[in-house]
Amino acid sequence: MRAITIPESGGPEVLSWDEVPDPVPGEGEVLVEVVASAVNRADIVQRQGFYDPPPGASPYPGLECSGRIAELGTGVSGWAVGDEVCGLLSGGGYAEKVVVPAGQLLPVPKGVDLKHAAALPEVACTVWSNVFMIAHLRPGETLLVHGGSSGIGTMAIQLAKAVGAKVAVTAGTKEKLDHCARLGADILINYKEQDFVAELKAATDGAGADVILDNMGAKYLDRNVRALAVNGRLAIIGLQGGTKGELNIGALLGKRAAISATTLRARPLSEKTAIVAAVREHVWPLLEGGHIRPVVDRELPISDAAAAHRVVEESGHVGKVLLVVE
Repeated sequence: MRAITIPESGGPEVLSWDEVPDPVPGEGEVLVEVVASAVNRADIVQRQGFYDPPPGASPYPGLECSGRIAELGTGVSGWAVGDEVCGLLSGGGYAEKVVVPAGQLLPVPKGVDLKHAAALPEVACTVWSNVFMIAHLRPGETLLVHGGSSGIGTMAIQLAKAVGAKVAVTAGTKEKLDHCARLGADILINYKEQDFVAELKAATDGAGADVILDNMGAKYLDRNVRALAVNGRLAIIGLQGGTKGELNIGALLGKRAAISATTLRARPLSEKTAIVAAVREHVWPLLEGGHIRPVVDRELPISDAAAAHRVVEESGHVGKVLLVVE
């Protein structure tokens, strides 16, 4: 088969569409013929040499895919060859074939195009696990989403609105904020021109956000704590603004607030299986009912993964950028 390899760390130009050995499914795994994958920030960081795959994972980038089951490993039940699926991966999605643990597979939701289903696993699992399973966002509460026009952001807006929450977003252009508004965002903040703490407090009568989904890390840590409401929960899922920041524990104590920080890729199989099962139970009915949808910015040939990485690195997209197997 062919796959995108990373012969050396560097810019997008190091990505190479090469012949590699076919993967073989082991016990509890299935082999999927890939129709599409999607670009995530983690893929870029891996290409740059700062985010190695977990032990035992494929060395190729790609944390999600959609396609058709080509082969079942021993001990797999509930799936059949030919089933159209999408899957959460630890790596290997930028390829013609990939092995997926059966517990990390999802059926393609009714009404969703097979290619576009590749835009769902990573964002749905990340948002559901952090915003709902950990931070327990409830109807009537306010969620602040940093990077509202990203793949994660567009899913977070829709899921929060679907459960009856109020949504605030940050983004860097009017066009991106307009996209967020069309998805249901209530409070629109241009982080290049406005102080998100002040804008959020003004829009919530001084209360702040009950839950914040943060992709920035250190750069926003102090402001995020100030933006939290009493009993607020800050869920950190990215480090685009650095890894080390100063935390005002007194402010955290005064608000009886909590901070969680997670990654999805390195979680053990049992945890990923539980998250995928929760997504299938809670998110898939919303997709099939037309209440939420995958947001796809564009589709590019998987052999041109370098161009897709450039788009994402330059933040020139809204939603997901797909890589389609020719």
